[in-house]
Amino acid sequence: MAAEARGERGSCPTPTPGCAKLPGKDCAVRARPAAGTPGQMDKPLISRHLVDSDGSLAQVPSEAPKVGILGSGDFARSLATRLVGAGFSVVVGSRNPKRTAGLFPSSAQVTFQEEAVSSPEIIFVAMFREHYPSLCALREQLAGKILVDMSNPTERELHEHCQSNAEYLASLFPACPVVKAFNVISAWTMQHGPRDGNRQVAICSDQPEAKRAVSEMAHAMGFIPLDMGSLASAREIEAIPLRLLPGWKVPTLLALGLFVCFYAYNFTRDVLQPYVQEGKNRFYKLPVSVVNTTLPCVAYVLLSLVYLPGVLAAALQLQRGTKYQRFPDWLDHWLQHRKQIGLLSFFCAVLHALYSFCLPLRRSHRFDLVNLAVKQVLANKSHYWEEEEVWRMEIYLSLGVLALGVLSLLAVTSLPSIANSLSWREFSFVQSTLGFVALLLCTLHTLTYGWTRAFKESYYKFFLPPTFTLTLLLPCVIILAKGLFLLPCFSRRLAKIRRGWEKDRAVKFMPPTDQVLVEKTSHV
Repeated sequence: MAAEARGERGSCPTPTPGCAKLPGKDCAVRARPAAGTPGQMDKPLISRHLVDSDGSLAQVPSEAPKVGILGSGDFARSLATRLVGAGFSVVVGSRNPKRTAGLFPSSAQVTFQEEAVSSPEIIFVAMFREHYPSLCALREQLAGKILVDMSNPTERELHEHCQSNAEYLASLFPACPVVKAFNVISAWTMQHGPRDGNRQVAICSDQPEAKRAVSEMAHAMGFIPLDMGSLASAREIEAIPLRLLPGWKVPTLLALGLFVCFYAYNFTRDVLQPYVQEGKNRFYKLPVSVVNTTLPCVAYVLLSLVYLPGVLAAALQLQRGTKYQRFPDWLDHWLQHRKQIGLLSFFCAVLHALYSFCLPLRRSHRFDLVNLAVKQVLANKSHYWEEEEVWRMEIYLSLGVLALGVLSLLAVTSLPSIANSLSWREFSFVQSTLGFVALLLCTLHTLTYGWTRAFKESYYKFFLPPTFTLTLLLPCVIILAKGLFLLPCFSRRLAKIRRGWEKDRAVKFMPPTDQVLVEKTSHV
């Protein structure tokens, strides 16, 4: 989530990511207790000095660094709360201080804009871009002061304007060092603390000293400053809040494409074939049965696609005899999307388990049980038991539960909060070794489901093979390749390459009189 700087008005005309409410909602000013009335906004979140044992927070000392804020919107109020809690003395500049004073913490001074910019050396501009020209009257008072731009453009404004908001502010105030910061932090995270959101704050500026001062302030507020270079990077930083799950687009489209393909294949075999050749109406299977047959296929193939690029990368390194050559772009992007593909595989597997639990609840299943009982009575069979089928289902269900359990462990360790608590060896063991175990369990689960069905002619409807036989092709190739890489002739060579060994490495040192001092013939 990203924070949109708040203007003087109490509502934002366009939905912005930084709003404390959901996008698309009016960001109306919430009612706050009047000045002097204790309320949530009156209490700093963090203080460097604690008094009585009841945990009440002390007032900010008079010698605390003074910071100015221009604006009285939602983000300005959250920023003031955070700054007061971090031990800063805050003065807020508003066009109507009497109306907005009760919305800010009692420790913050709310006054007119002219007075707010007189003493602080760092001024946070918490206003929309269209309000920047209204500050030109304060140009002389702002000269030499650090202006921190926190605004975010809408998607339309990002494409319309050639300059970023920060560059536009710098053009209006050439005598002021302008720093772009805090626009990727939401108002909620700003007010309640960085533990509730992303701790990184992207910062850029053309003035190193101004950037250093804002970075120190961000660190004092509990955030992690991330230096993004000069002010020319402001446009890229302002585009960050407008991105919607950029790393999930390709994996999601891949999962949807696989689902559509397998669903159409299963519909042809399980619904269309009985209707065309036997005249049976099986369209009731579309909402549950066909979906439940499709989901494990998608989950299984997606899990295979998580470990296939690793096999291809190892094969390329063995062929090249070095690890210092870049992979092709398609393989590099594939490797970067493995986490998202794995989580989508886990999601489909969980849905498959839930759908499987719902199968006995269907009315059609009850009718099938009644029909089976009637057939048993008509056949004069008092005991209906198939030992092979019973064992198959027991093993099939057990392997499925084990595979889902290992996939759950992989999904949990993919969370940043869990992954950061693991060492690299632990994380690699879970994601690589246990991940391959999950692939093996899924393969055994599928093979047990198929049992001897792959060799029966009745399962080839419309001359199409059963779906599980198609899903087994890719995982079996991966398992076979992994087995080959475990052979000493391959595993030792691959271990040497990954430790830095190169097949054709040869370093030739030339005399110092030549222009070329060192010639390295290996491709790095």
